[in-house]
Amino acid sequence: MQLIRGMHNFSSKQPDFAKGCALTIGNFDGVHLGHQAVLTHLRKKANTLHLPMVLMLFEPQPREYFQGEQAPARLMRLRDKLQALSKLGVDTVICVKFDRTFAQLDANEFVRDWLVKKLHVKFLSIGDDFRFGTHREGDFALLQRMGEQFGFVVEDNRTFQLDEQRISSTAIRNALANDDLALAQNLLGRPYRIFGKVVHGQKLGRTIGFPTANIRLHRQVNPIKGVYAVKVRCKCGEIFNGVANIGQRPTVNGVKQLLEVHLFDFNNDLYGQTIEVEFCKKIRNEMKFPSVDALKAQIQKDAQVAQNYFNKILFTTV
Repeated sequence: MQLIRGMHNFSSKQPDFAKGCALTIGNFDGVHLGHQAVLTHLRKKANTLHLPMVLMLFEPQPREYFQGEQAPARLMRLRDKLQALSKLGVDTVICVKFDRTFAQLDANEFVRDWLVKKLHVKFLSIGDDFRFGTHREGDFALLQRMGEQFGFVVEDNRTFQLDEQRISSTAIRNALANDDLALAQNLLGRPYRIFGKVVHGQKLGRTIGFPTANIRLHRQVNPIKGVYAVKVRCKCGEIFNGVANIGQRPTVNGVKQLLEVHLFDFNNDLYGQTIEVEFCKKIRNEMKFPSVDALKAQIQKDAQVAQNYFNKILFTTV
């Protein structure tokens, strides 16, 4: 899969784009079951038309640009999103910087200069609620009219449902906010996970008998907070059970959000490694304790709850 950062780095003279492309546009946050269905359909359409399959997304996501810390929580970082998209047959991802210049781009100009002149789009798959251009003046109807004018087909990538539940990034955020990890997993098509590189922290956990692997969360807003029973996949491929806290660590006056993971029966060095943390069960919300000793006592209880959870699963599957 090819990644193009910014339209200024795109050349329509590339051999793959000689006849145009089959395009979709959106955030694709989480790459959930609905997204997967849209992309599977687009892949088949691109094959039929003998065109490359192209996805245009934005960084930051539009609502992050306009709303900052008030924007909805992001389910997935760009790097993880690209890995997921590469597995779904996308040929090219164009990552557009969403800034003031782009936000003020006229809707007609976006279609004429970007989609038609640069991308030579022949088939466009888009949600019927998609809005673009200055003052969000561009919509599905405008795309249809301009498609007739410039010779491209516009198709509504319909909403998908699972047991009458609309599959959307918003629904998944709500499930995570309500500690419904099972529903989030059903809508995503996989357990909710965070990937990240282990960095050096304050090493407080080591001094109280609970050494942790620390992952900085480079996101404006995170969809979950609190203490969880987790499974961790290391670089070697092995999976370890553990307990994790995700939040600001108020007991030690933390400011930036951090994911701290304590692995059971693990003594190796993980610094610099990228690990995958799968969230299995919510144990409690994050809270401030009156002392480090009180924090240590609670972590012991949290670890026991997590171990009991995994032992119960092991017992029921044997």
